[in-house]
Amino acid sequence: MNQAPAKILELIKPAITGLGYEFVGAELTGQGKSSVLLVYIDSDKGILVGDCSKVSHQISGIMDVEDPISGQYRLEVSSPGLERPLFELEHFERFKGSTIKLELRQSTLEGQRRFTGEILDVQGEIVHLHVDDEEIEVPFSLIKKARIVVKF
Repeated sequence: MNQAPAKILELIKPAITGLGYEFVGAELTGQGKSSVLLVYIDSDKGILVGDCSKVSHQISGIMDVEDPISGQYRLEVSSPGLERPLFELEHFERFKGSTIKLELRQSTLEGQRRFTGEILDVQGEIVHLHVDDEEIEVPFSLIKKARIVVKF
C-alpha cells in the first residue's frame, strides 16, 4: 500500500493508540516544501476536530524530536471519511461486501491498473473482488492504493 515509511509509522502509531484512537494509516505525499504527512485516525465514537487536534499535537512533538522527514512538511490529521482508504489486509477483511476503487503498482496482462469492484473475500494475501461480472484475485502486495466507494 501507499503508506508512509515504516520509520514514521513506528513513531506515530503507538502515540495514536496510546491516546485511545485507532490508527488507520498514514501517507507521505509530495516532496520538499510541498511534503504532506496525512494521518488517518478513527474511534467507535467517531472523530471530531478536537480529536484531530489532540493527535496532531502529540505527533508534532514526536516528529520534532525524532525528525524522520528531511526538510519541511505539513501534518494533517483526519478521520478516514466516507471514502475511507484501505491500508492493511485486515481493512479489506473488515469491509467485505463494500465497493472499492483500487490502483495496482503495475498493469495487468490486459494493461489495466485501476479497478472498481466489490470485496468478496480475503484469503491469505489475496483479495478477491467482483469486477464487471467476474471474480478477480489481486495479491495484496500489488495494491498501490484502495478506497471505499460511497454509493448514493
